[in-house]
Amino acid sequence: MSVAALVVVLLVVAAMLGVTWVRRPFPTTDGQISIPGLTGKVTVLRNDRGVPQIYADNAQDLFRAQGFVHAQDRFFEMDLRRHITAGRLSEMVGKSGLETDKVIRTMGWRRVAEEELPKLAPETRRYLQAYSDGVNAYIDRQGSPSRMALEYVVLGQQVKDYRVEQWTPADSLAWLKAMAWDLRGDYESELMRARLVGRVPIPQINELFPAYPYGKHKPILSGQAWSPKGAGQQSAASAVPGARAPSAVPLQERTTPGAEKAYAAVQHALEAVPQTIGRGPGVGSNSWVVGPEHSSTGKPLLANDPHLGFNIPGIWYQVGLHCRSLSQSCPFDVSGFSFSGLPGVVIGHNQQIAWGFTNLDPDVTDFYLEQVRGGTYQRDGKYIPLEQRTETIKVAGEGDHTITVRSTVHGPIMSEAISDIGEAGDRAPVSGRQSAGRYEVSLAWTGLVPNKTADAIFGLNKATSFQQFRDAAKSFAVPSQNLVYADRDGHIGYQAPGMVPIRRSDTPGSVPGYWPTAGWRSAWDWKGYVPFDEMPWAYDPPEGMIVTANQAVTASPTPFLTTEWDYGFRAQRIRSLLEKEQKVTPQRMSQIQADTRSEFAATLTKRLLDIDLDDDPFTKEGQDLLRGWDFTNPVGDSDASAAAAYFNAVWSNLVDLTYNDELPKDLRANGGDQWMQATLNLLDKPRDAWWDNKLTPGVTEGATEIMRQALVQARLDLTRELGKDPGEWEWGKLHKLTLKHKVLGSDTVPGPVRMLFNRGPFQVPGGSAIVNAMGWDASQGYDVRTGPSMRMVVDLGNLDRSTWVNATGNSGHAFNDHYDDQVGAWSKNETFPWPFSEKAVRAEGGDDLQLVPGSSQ
Repeated sequence: MSVAALVVVLLVVAAMLGVTWVRRPFPTTDGQISIPGLTGKVTVLRNDRGVPQIYADNAQDLFRAQGFVHAQDRFFEMDLRRHITAGRLSEMVGKSGLETDKVIRTMGWRRVAEEELPKLAPETRRYLQAYSDGVNAYIDRQGSPSRMALEYVVLGQQVKDYRVEQWTPADSLAWLKAMAWDLRGDYESELMRARLVGRVPIPQINELFPAYPYGKHKPILSGQAWSPKGAGQQSAASAVPGARAPSAVPLQERTTPGAEKAYAAVQHALEAVPQTIGRGPGVGSNSWVVGPEHSSTGKPLLANDPHLGFNIPGIWYQVGLHCRSLSQSCPFDVSGFSFSGLPGVVIGHNQQIAWGFTNLDPDVTDFYLEQVRGGTYQRDGKYIPLEQRTETIKVAGEGDHTITVRSTVHGPIMSEAISDIGEAGDRAPVSGRQSAGRYEVSLAWTGLVPNKTADAIFGLNKATSFQQFRDAAKSFAVPSQNLVYADRDGHIGYQAPGMVPIRRSDTPGSVPGYWPTAGWRSAWDWKGYVPFDEMPWAYDPPEGMIVTANQAVTASPTPFLTTEWDYGFRAQRIRSLLEKEQKVTPQRMSQIQADTRSEFAATLTKRLLDIDLDDDPFTKEGQDLLRGWDFTNPVGDSDASAAAAYFNAVWSNLVDLTYNDELPKDLRANGGDQWMQATLNLLDKPRDAWWDNKLTPGVTEGATEIMRQALVQARLDLTRELGKDPGEWEWGKLHKLTLKHKVLGSDTVPGPVRMLFNRGPFQVPGGSAIVNAMGWDASQGYDVRTGPSMRMVVDLGNLDRSTWVNATGNSGHAFNDHYDDQVGAWSKNETFPWPFSEKAVRAEGGDDLQLVPGSSQ
């Protein structure tokens, strides 16, 4: 047996027996610990789910303690994140991290974070430094990596002599780049359109990106963009929505084989960036707020459940941060969900206001096709020098690896980020003629522009009015979010912040940013950013409620935000459920978060039931499940669960049969809301070219035939997977979630190691484009990939009656009681009390840790 295999066996046995050295990294949560740099005593009260409430006399001590507590529970996660965001993953995991490092070094996330630090407010820099000091107190106290996390013991078998470095403020800021990267808008669609040009006719490409259905799914600000004084009001009813899919043919340069290869090279490179909070179908969120006139408590209610990717430990860390006496120098009395590695609370409430986030998803990336010749690139008829720098990547177990990063005025060249595809654009023809140079593709992204988002987090944490909330939002540059607001005085509001580029289209009749742009013409460069005062916002709207679920913000074409909205299935369902209630209770807010009805299924099922299957009784048994179905997607043994299993299998096959015969394998349709809306539109065009299967030459299929084939194939698929009797099918047997560790949970890791760190699988209800948004990818099976990463309901009438739940648990230590102790409740949409006042916190009981000034020894 190899040494590594022996260690794995010992770890498994040790974990099962609970021996001391496996438990060594578990945090001390009772008693007293000396922390250097503290100026006074800090109290950390943890409840029976390990959620800390921290009490201090000044802000620096508060954030120093938060850094220490975050590190106690989540240090490996923090260390992993900073290595990913700095392009240094190879130092932790060896050569398997090299491609990731190349791409992130090319973008320069860490460099941008270091540039941001001096631009932040002085108090923000002090808070970041205090937080870093707290993390470093933990590092110094623990000493060796094996005392910090079990993961270091496993990785240490291949990566010898790994040393943990001190934490810095830039480590915290770099994490914001990863968050912004996963939540950026339009990048995948822009590349997809560019790659399909020449393969699929332009009008047919446009059908994959249909216009937002304003008539059926209301935007966030469905009437007016309101303000307290009525200034800047704009009637949505009189606005003309901008076309989503332009009819104009893009520049000839986009259609050449060399250009298509360059785009494919970029896509391959960017896919090497690991998902940190989740990407793809289903990444979004629900958040809504109802005013006092619609609330059973007479005060506003606010709900939020961000839909992100799943890992264990989960993305969120629950925490409370409390100044014992509120003052200008210590203004924090806040509780909610934080990111380990970053001080403050990202989503939650303080003593006066509550706020929630959903992804605004504006178009903040553009790809520029560049004509490169040697060390130069073309700009307005002249060739100018590329910017160049050298990056050295240390690879554990191997020598250093050096790359050269080249950039244009738009941003880094991404098409050569991975060396084996860097020649993709060689000798590409330009305008039909052979070019002496080559095509490369550069990336313009707002996340690569130094910003002050860190200022916004602390601003939100201490805001006590809507004006202060808006003032804080001004600094929230990336990722752009829909911010909903409620306060104890009875007000509700909305603000769309963020850096949204102002651009002009390079093709007459097309939407700006819809296609990659000719980088050699300065006329197509960004012209600045939409001013904050022109971004949509609302305060106490007449409707008395605000629903955000990634749908269009307004029906107005100005300011131009994006063409890539979520299509509003979730948003409209939430709105309809709220409108049925005379008075919404906090319990009803929570129940709505668990709603599993598919509005898309309600429409498509009518068409599926029109398909004549009288000559195929075997398939008809499946089709009959859909008769009388209420379009919900529950787990367990029920008629609705059986119908849901069959419908989703039909949808998976329908997507495949309709679209994938004409798409590259790496662009297969995922079945998310975009494909749902496109399919609904195609149902009214039964002879559209998409319905014809190009793999059956000489046969021209239409909508009816493709739907029939999907019904037949789904019956066969589920018979093989779930059994011959459709009445025994269950959606939960297909729709499962496995919580995987970010490094040691993948299928490439030996099974015994995965067993240590992964949890599941769990059967979960819901699905894609459903309020309980347990998203799955139709091109890769039914396994859950994205979903509600947490749920919260804030009762502004009594903050101690608020509720919350995390998708995993608060601890990052495998086998700690709090590693996965909230999963069971979360999967059933059960929540826990969220005490806020110190009296309510102490009434919960739990552990009491005192952090005191002094030596760390």
